[in-house]
Amino acid sequence: MVRIRNITLLSALTACLLTGCQQQTAWFGDKETARIDTLVREQIDKGSFPGAVILIGQGDKILYEEAFGHQVTEPFRRPMRKDTIFDTASLAKPIATAAAVMILVDRGRLKLDDRVATYLPAFACEGKQEARIEHLLTHASGLPAYTNAKQLQGRFGSPCPNAVIEKICTLKALSTPGEEFRYSCLGYITLSRIVEAVSGRTFDDFAGDNIFRPLKMRRTTYNPPQAWQVNIAATEVVDGRPLRGTVHDPLAGLMGGVSGNAGLFSNARDLSVYCRMLLGGGKLKGKRILDRKTVAMMTTVQSHGRAYGFDVESSYSWIKGDYAPEGAFCHSGYTGTSIVCDPASGIYIIILTNRAHPHDKGKTKAIRKGIADIVFQAAAGSVAQTAQ
Repeated sequence: MVRIRNITLLSALTACLLTGCQQQTAWFGDKETARIDTLVREQIDKGSFPGAVILIGQGDKILYEEAFGHQVTEPFRRPMRKDTIFDTASLAKPIATAAAVMILVDRGRLKLDDRVATYLPAFACEGKQEARIEHLLTHASGLPAYTNAKQLQGRFGSPCPNAVIEKICTLKALSTPGEEFRYSCLGYITLSRIVEAVSGRTFDDFAGDNIFRPLKMRRTTYNPPQAWQVNIAATEVVDGRPLRGTVHDPLAGLMGGVSGNAGLFSNARDLSVYCRMLLGGGKLKGKRILDRKTVAMMTTVQSHGRAYGFDVESSYSWIKGDYAPEGAFCHSGYTGTSIVCDPASGIYIIILTNRAHPHDKGKTKAIRKGIADIVFQAAAGSVAQTAQ
């Protein structure tokens, strides 16, 4: 039933785009605003997370932008702001890492079917010899999901980025490259090291110079400066102090805060710029970041329901809700962050929560799915009416 509804919505959205969609945002109003407000406040009251920033846009218009709750609750309290900066966790995978890889592909510096071992010779062991760049991008390389950060830290101290890479290279493949989907932070850590090897730049410098600074994403970076800390949402409390500006992910911490799997800090407005760039085919305000065909590869299914960076229809794509068109793509982050984008309508949803604060026990399923359903159900009703 959901599949039929989504096909109908996609057809209606296409018709709307072809006819000009004169009342493009008439579908989002006080009713939808009230429903989202109520949902977020209910989840905060239930203790699902201390605070949130929600931003919903369509094309160049921001339809909804609101801050709720607190960015810190322990050991002190600080209210959330619309411009609060978050540890985006795994949003770094598509936003920074996949984009950096695909920029190098655009420039002819990398090929998607290159063997990983071409750039990291030590990777060619334990069944990983045939793993390709494309396998890492779609989480089908055979690598495990994660590895023991405490053991690495105990042996090598922190940070120890080279030790992390060496550990990944020695791991045994759990499946033949290309055969199985297994969401892996290790694959994206490997990709960031490949970007460094090919570009001759540190990963954060390459991403900054080729993605964030050209897009004027001024509050997006790895290892944010101390001056930003007063407006960063906290994650866990460690030794009585909330983590603010220090990456939450243990392996990213061992990588010195600059890692392909996590470590990127950003806020809702900056992420909206990135979403608009993708939905604009890789270009925004005359500045091209990615080739249009490259964006299509990053946002449409390539293997196991995954694109080269984003999720489309794997088991992780439930965050799109029940009413999103099939072509919508998404990604989430462990700390309570997520984005959903629909190319057909130009709608994007950014949800930033600090669910890991203060003791890593928060939940985000209800808010992620709930907001997506409110937005796409309303859009479906309005567009279907317009197309009649």
